[in-house]
Amino acid sequence: MTKNFNLEEFTFSETAVEQGMENIPGVAEQDNLRKLAVCLLQLLRDRLGGPIAILSGYRSKDLNVLVGGVPNSQHCRGEAADCYCAEGSDHLLSVLKESGLPFDQAIIYRKRKFLHLSYREGYNRWQILYK
Repeated sequence: MTKNFNLEEFTFSETAVEQGMENIPGVAEQDNLRKLAVCLLQLLRDRLGGPIAILSGYRSKDLNVLVGGVPNSQHCRGEAADCYCAEGSDHLLSVLKESGLPFDQAIIYRKRKFLHLSYREGYNRWQILYK
């Protein structure tokens, strides 16, 4: 997908493996994942100057239910990834805000120490939330 991100990073799920579930995105979802990687995550990684790990990317509808995701989760459309970097989610958010890169949502999950990032082609809300 990009120099530093591949499809497997966005589709791997420990929960899916443990439950014997497939987590395979369709063509539209793969296209959205590529856009997320190309238009946001790779550019953010380049500005960060170091790795960004993907905790959760694409989720099938069944997997999303199993992990307690919201019914209309952007993960199910391939538009979102939960990420972290060595410097922490606050630092990653700071780099994102300074970059001016387009994004739909950036949600800091403080207790779980990751940043949910989403990107939608054509319409992004630039919304920052803290949970």
